[in-house]
Amino acid sequence: MSQNATAAARGAETAPENVPDSSHQRRWWILLVVSLSMLMGVLDGTIVNIALPSAQHDLGFSDASRQWVVTAYALAFGSLLLLGGRVTDLVGQKVTFLVGLAGFAAASMVAGAANGFAMLVIARAVQGLFAALLAPSALSVLMTTFTDPRERAKAFTVAGSVAGAGGAIGLILGGVLTQYLDWRWTMYVNVIFAVVAFVGGAALLHRTPRDTSSKLDVPGTLLASIGLFCLVYGFSNAETNGWGSAATWGMLAVGAVLVAVFAWWQGRAAHALLPLRVLLDRNRGASFAALFVTGAGMFGVFLFLTYYLQQSLGYSALNTGFAFLPLIVASSSASAVANNVLVPRIGPRLVVPLGMAIAAAGLVWMTALDLNSGYVTQVLPQLVLVGIGLGTVIAPAMSLATSGVAATDAGVASAAVNTLQQIGGSIGIALLSTMASDATTGYLSGRNPEDPGVLAQAGLEGYSTAYWWSAAVFVTGLVVTALLYRQGVPQQGENAAPVVHM
Repeated sequence: MSQNATAAARGAETAPENVPDSSHQRRWWILLVVSLSMLMGVLDGTIVNIALPSAQHDLGFSDASRQWVVTAYALAFGSLLLLGGRVTDLVGQKVTFLVGLAGFAAASMVAGAANGFAMLVIARAVQGLFAALLAPSALSVLMTTFTDPRERAKAFTVAGSVAGAGGAIGLILGGVLTQYLDWRWTMYVNVIFAVVAFVGGAALLHRTPRDTSSKLDVPGTLLASIGLFCLVYGFSNAETNGWGSAATWGMLAVGAVLVAVFAWWQGRAAHALLPLRVLLDRNRGASFAALFVTGAGMFGVFLFLTYYLQQSLGYSALNTGFAFLPLIVASSSASAVANNVLVPRIGPRLVVPLGMAIAAAGLVWMTALDLNSGYVTQVLPQLVLVGIGLGTVIAPAMSLATSGVAATDAGVASAAVNTLQQIGGSIGIALLSTMASDATTGYLSGRNPEDPGVLAQAGLEGYSTAYWWSAAVFVTGLVVTALLYRQGVPQQGENAAPVVHM
């Protein structure tokens, strides 16, 4: 959500409740429209994973390339999300919201009609670009539509519930569409959601005045976007060119330098894209680190476990979607317990690292999966364990990421929550794909690659390596969060904004 929209909403809380405002009278219909747009965005995160094996088979791209179908979207979305909040201020909520919907729908149509890998990846990147406009404008609309604090809490609870359920819906819908229609319908279905939300938004929303005081941080945007792309591309290059290639370490070095310059610039820019004061509080910094880590680990689990279930165990797309549901349920249940029971009593310093440890343990257990593993006894327990770990980390981290920020920084802090998870996911998928590919290639060395049994075992070696590295990422997160989080129960900041994950 945009910073100035958030500030305006905070000021509006003291306004009389009976103001005869037509948009206020239609506020619950507006909530329905915004929730639909959020559902579309969340669906896209899981629906594509289930369809990816079918898309790869249909379009004939390599294992080394498949990560970009997920990464192109996440990278564009994550690196441009903070900018999207500024654009919402400059152009207005309604225009940005409608443009985001229209652009996302158009890109989804192109992705569904893709006749090759390049067309699909470019369309996915464009989807991410328009999602970066849609997400902050949608949250900004909620903030300014619901001016009563109690109603706003209800509205964000509804929106959060829709976003939370979207992951599970995406798993099932992705399986149904892929199995009974075609993987392309996992893209086309976005158009249906977008058209309904666009018609509702055009009819219900009013034009908001542009904030002429808001300025774009063009240097910051370029430094962050190019730097993050170089980092992700560098990790991806290692899969095909090796770690010693100049194309690998050169891109990683350039990316690291640009990100460092971005951090330096944010301390000096008059209209910083991500003010450093948002990150420098210990609890908030620990929360952002936790979200980065869970993004890297979570995206990897979904990608590699999807391929394992479909290619190693022979699951259909629909059965794969159902197989993931226990992880979603476990994560949601653990989130409620962690955020509402554990953190208010003992604080995040014990809870979040515990979640990291549980997720790491589940991933280490996953390395034992083989070609004969049964779902109930050998897949389900690991899924539940990883889900409990993720939920124990994500909910407290998302809550504390905006705790104590000033009203004018609430928007950028909320946007940073999504940004860190998306960027973590991009880098995590690139790194894990490289490690998995190296393990697969190493196993095939000296063996007959034409033997189906050898190929199947090589795939298992790749998946197992990815789980080990993902576990290592969570262990790193355990150490970082245990060191950064303050001891004791945190005090919720009065100016903290509600956060909805997209």
